[in-house]
Amino acid sequence: MNLLENKIALVTGATRGIGKAIALKLAQEGAKIAFTDLVRNENMEATEREIAALNVEVKGYASNAADFTDTQRVVAEIEKDFGRIDILVNNAGITKDTQLKRMSEEQWDAVINVNLKSVFNFTKAVQPIMWRQAGGSVINMSSVVGLSGNTSQCNYSASKAGIIGFTKSAAKEMGVRNIRHNAIAPGFIITEMTNALPEDIKKAWAEQIPLRRGGNPEDVANLALFLASDLSAYITGQVITCCGGMNM
Repeated sequence: MNLLENKIALVTGATRGIGKAIALKLAQEGAKIAFTDLVRNENMEATEREIAALNVEVKGYASNAADFTDTQRVVAEIEKDFGRIDILVNNAGITKDTQLKRMSEEQWDAVINVNLKSVFNFTKAVQPIMWRQAGGSVINMSSVVGLSGNTSQCNYSASKAGIIGFTKSAAKEMGVRNIRHNAIAPGFIITEMTNALPEDIKKAWAEQIPLRRGGNPEDVANLALFLASDLSAYITGQVITCCGGMNM
């Protein structure tokens, strides 16, 4: 039997990169998939087709994760369509990197709203559903820079560190109803965004990593699967790095 048979998973920002890899991995283990992205376009439709090919129910939803009211709307729609929500993966995120001395208020607010406020928005919307079910797993995508910081990423680092504090507090509040909250902190993961970096930069990154390579989205997806499944039934309030030893 698959690890997630008959479970309903909601993954935000899932039309590419890590989010898409997680949605596919959960589907491979039998979960029905609801996923979001900012707009309904060819990427969303292609992702729907790819997940549907795994013989699971799937639907993509246009959603502005940074908007509280819109998030309430889309979660209500997902509950109506699927009947319940067992797994929430808060993956939606952006970067607007620049040194603090050059960072505008807009660059700060945009990253905090999309990366951190979206976690509040979706967790808040899903909480009553999981509370009634007396169970659920919430997985929040943080980053190693939320633990160690990084130059030119004050906004991004602050948002990812905020996710860690939120995860631990929510785990303490909701454990009484068997609702688990954990965070994943990926390191240097090879996605479309990082793959565009010059080869010398990627090589320099790899040399800092004990396993001597960047990760791939499937590495993160495997960890998300573990946290989504009953294999991690006694794990909550944790931050697990997926970084090849870069951050110890």
